[in-house]
Amino acid sequence: MDSLKKRYFYKLSTNLVGFAVSLVTQAVIPRGLGPGAYGDFNFLTNFFTQVVAFFDTGTSLGFYTKLSQRPKEFKLMPFYLYFIVAVTVAILALVTIICSTGTHTRLWPNQGIFYVYLAAFFGIFSWIAKIMNQITDAYGLTVAAELSKIYQKMLGLIIIILLFGFGKLFLASFFYYNYLMLFLLIIVFFHITKKAGYFIGGNWVLRLDDIKRYGSEFYNYAHPLLTFSLVGVVAGIFDRWLLQVYGGSIEQGFFGLSYQIGIACFVFTGAMTPLIMREFSVAYNNKDMRTMADLFRRHVPLLYSITAFLACFIAVNADKVTLIMGGGKFKAAALAVSIMAFFPIHQTYGQLSGSIFYATGQTKLYRNAGIVMLLAGIPVTYFLIAPKAMWGLNAGATGLAIKTVIVNIVSVNVLLYFNARFLKLSFMKYLAHQVLSVASFLTCALIITLAINKVSWLGGNAIIGFIAGGILYTLLAAGLVLYVPRLAGIRKDDIRYILEKIKIAGM
Repeated sequence: MDSLKKRYFYKLSTNLVGFAVSLVTQAVIPRGLGPGAYGDFNFLTNFFTQVVAFFDTGTSLGFYTKLSQRPKEFKLMPFYLYFIVAVTVAILALVTIICSTGTHTRLWPNQGIFYVYLAAFFGIFSWIAKIMNQITDAYGLTVAAELSKIYQKMLGLIIIILLFGFGKLFLASFFYYNYLMLFLLIIVFFHITKKAGYFIGGNWVLRLDDIKRYGSEFYNYAHPLLTFSLVGVVAGIFDRWLLQVYGGSIEQGFFGLSYQIGIACFVFTGAMTPLIMREFSVAYNNKDMRTMADLFRRHVPLLYSITAFLACFIAVNADKVTLIMGGGKFKAAALAVSIMAFFPIHQTYGQLSGSIFYATGQTKLYRNAGIVMLLAGIPVTYFLIAPKAMWGLNAGATGLAIKTVIVNIVSVNVLLYFNARFLKLSFMKYLAHQVLSVASFLTCALIITLAINKVSWLGGNAIIGFIAGGILYTLLAAGLVLYVPRLAGIRKDDIRYILEKIKIAGM
């Protein structure tokens, strides 16, 4: 099994390649589809992502946790395969019933049935690919899996450029493109796991008592999240549905672009989250609370700071980023992009704090805190998106971005409070670090951007101005962190250690 550092390196490498690839693809896809079709894709795929998440009800994380703790227990595999098949049949049956009764015209405004089915399969295939990736992580096969994902992303980049270049990039072909990429991942992950000897030598047919036993185990783990999942799917669908009704596909496209740009800042944290979650699961299984606290203390503030470093610069330069990534047709999305840039910052805490709840089985507490936040967010969504004639602000994509960020910040810190208490850490210390880190990087970004914009030949060119500003911003932020390391969640000893490693590597 590969070490945590090695697995993180490859996870991070994949995310960095994915980040570089997404810079190109996100500059191609919105231009090829246009705001309307891009909005339709985001609206429909978000709907079915939420539906799949409801049927999942946290079971995939439970499966990952149990497989990490009991890697030699083969029967977990066929049981969860049965569950995947059952969920797939249920979702497709639900879509068929809705379409046959004519309800689809109200549930999916201005969307064709053909695209509804394409989005349903997209949600299912994405879910299966995620589960297969979790299996490779649970078995410690991260390096091989991440190398495969790098090759897949590079192939995807070539295909999307060819589709755009030959004028074949439209909504249906974009769905087919995503299918191909997901199928490749699923097949490769299966091959990697089988080659390591985990998919062979076991019986894929379970007896009835095995199904009952595992069914009871997963039910006990996930049933506290059933209500949370139901509220979550209603709230998640309501947000985008209300935007579709009152803002239309174009506003949906604006929000979709802002969301994609925002999660691009998740490149470092996204690599570490599943790996740290596995370490949390193993440590808790060994009743090693000291290791859990140490993992949280060493990794979470640093990853938060790295995400804040990227996000603050994008927030300040949202006009340039929107022009680069979406083109002139998406110019009106700049404010939403600026606001949504702050979403991944606190989502870092959300992902890593949430992993502790799952790893330790505190799903009831996680459910209760989550439901309160989701329910509180529904009237906020209505107020920000509804037209003025209906007591709303009619803020469209910008309004949904504001709601998403505010609710995320509050809910994340509620979870952080309980985790800090559970791990016997100082909640106020982590809260103060959040504020100081963002304020520091935001100040650096503002200073550099204002200086760049005053130079006409730099400020007048979005790409050159963004690159030049990014270089200067990095230097200024790095200098600040070297002077005050705690802004990045590290100590001076850590910096000396890193510099020594760099020096040794260069010799």
